[in-house]
Order: sequence, then C-alpha cells, then structure tokens
Amino acid sequence: MDSMLVPPWLERLLQTPFFNVCRIHGDAARSECNMFCLDCNNNNNNNNGDAFCFYCRSSRHKDHQVIQIRRSSYHDVVRVVEIQKVLDISGVQTYVINSARVLFLNERPQPKSGKGVPHICEICGRSLLDPFRFCSLGCKLVGIKRNGDASFVLDDKINEALAMEGISSRRSSMSSRNHHQEEEELGEGSPQNIYTPPPPSNTRRRKGIPHRAPFGS
Repeated sequence: MDSMLVPPWLERLLQTPFFNVCRIHGDAARSECNMFCLDCNNNNNNNNGDAFCFYCRSSRHKDHQVIQIRRSSYHDVVRVVEIQKVLDISGVQTYVINSARVLFLNERPQPKSGKGVPHICEICGRSLLDPFRFCSLGCKLVGIKRNGDASFVLDDKINEALAMEGISSRRSSMSSRNHHQEEEELGEGSPQNIYTPPPPSNTRRRKGIPHRAPFGS
C-alpha cells in the first residue's frame, strides 16, 4: 500500500485487540490494555507494538506518541481530538458519546439499510447520520485500497489549519463566555436600570402663589 496515503501503523491499530488484562499489571486497578503506541508501530519489526495499559505507558512509552482507545457498545472508538492530530479523518462519520466526539475504528455489523436511507457507508452499506463516505477508519482504509481517492496522511497545511482551528475555537469559546458574562452583568446593574435624577434646570421659576415656610417644631 502507498505509504503516502496510509501511515504504516494504521493497519496494526485496526487489527489490535484492546481491553485485555495486562499480563504485567493484572492486579492493578487500571490494568486494561487500551493504549496504542504510534512510534513503536511505525516499525513493522518492532515487538513492542501490542496494546498496553496505563502503567506500561509510564514505564515503556513515556516519551512516545500514544493514543487511548475507548469502548462504546462493545466497539472500539477513539476521540476525534486525539486521532485528528495524526490522521486525516475526512469522510468518516463521527458521533458524540458521553459529551465527547468519537469515531469507530472498524466496521460494525448491522442489517442492510432499508430504502430511503439518505446516507450510507460506501464500503459496508451502514446507514449514516450525516453525508459522510465511511462509517469507520477501517472502511475508509478499504476505500483507499480500492479507489485511491482518499488519504489518511495529514499535510503541513492541514496540520496548520487544525492548529489554527483549535486556537480559533478556544478564542470563540472565551469570547462567548465573556459576552454572556457581560450580558449578565448588564442585566443586573447597568446604568439603564438605575434611576438617575434629571439635572437641575437653569431656567427661572415662574412667579406664582408664594408658599410660607413650614414652622419649626
């Protein structure tokens, strides 16, 4: 396969079994193997490319590029904020699960989509929520092998755009919070809501019936 379209570690990621108990740290609380090292799996001859646990990361992959795999309905997913830093995920359907945007690693079996479904995966025919081409990273990989009209490799311009998008998103979020805070402050104690007496008039008072000053007590 053309390494210009697919990084060498991707197929191993899609074939790796996750969430087995670590052989070394099986008695620990966080012993499930849900980590994957991109650096170790760039070399096909590396024997340190299996899934590993939280404690193995600290001891064997401390300075490596690592992604964490998660589970949704017994299927492996990865957070978009992690995977988009290393892969071009364009064309792959994403989902929001537990307030996090994720995508699935591999195809999930389902009955064939009925008629009238507006969006389906080009490879497995799974119904999609939005107009994407693929339901998972695995289906996009198959599409690249068949047609070569997509890519997983990020170029420098895309990396720069992702960085700028992150900065812009953070600025927009901060601006929105500040604007909301300003609106709340205006609603509670703005000059518009506080009565201000009119300035004294310089015009002379018209003569009328004199008023006697009140007697002192």
